[in-house]
Amino acid sequence: MICRFVFSGAGGQGIITAAILLSETAVYFDHLNAVQTQSYGPEARGGSARADVIVSSERINFPKVVQPNILVCLNQESYEKYNGIVRPGGLIVSDSDLVKRRKNPAARQIELPLQETVQKELQTSLPLNICVLGSLSRLIDFLKLQSLEKALEKRFKGRMEEVNKRALKIGYELTDSFVNLPPLSFL
Repeated sequence: MICRFVFSGAGGQGIITAAILLSETAVYFDHLNAVQTQSYGPEARGGSARADVIVSSERINFPKVVQPNILVCLNQESYEKYNGIVRPGGLIVSDSDLVKRRKNPAARQIELPLQETVQKELQTSLPLNICVLGSLSRLIDFLKLQSLEKALEKRFKGRMEEVNKRALKIGYELTDSFVNLPPLSFL
């Protein structure tokens, strides 16, 4: 089985870091295959950013995601650009304050106040990307919260490790309180 992700948003939101962490989690801690690619505009901050991740229990032959199962959008520009590429029956996860969604009959859409909640709980919106990963761990059966915590421990140390672990749990708990469906199964 295979699960394809597209993370999209503005440069500076941590889209690429979230994709890298997801890939590292899958490979190092869940013993799956993963590939991650990225693209972003010439502007380091504020420009458009996209990162693709493929996670599979089998060999991955092509690294680019054409039709994702999961699309994460953290700004309106990305939503407008990518919401039509989601596979039928796929899932679009967006921030309710940053994205105003349109009807997409082919995909399920979940809007969550991710940035607002992280800002309120941690007095910073910097770990928004980590909050998104926490949300995805509630929505997808193979993405385990404990494995993501291990990936955070490997990448971050000290205060940033603790802040990111809290953001991860905030995303999970927020999604659990808003979403009334069992985790999606791909693998």
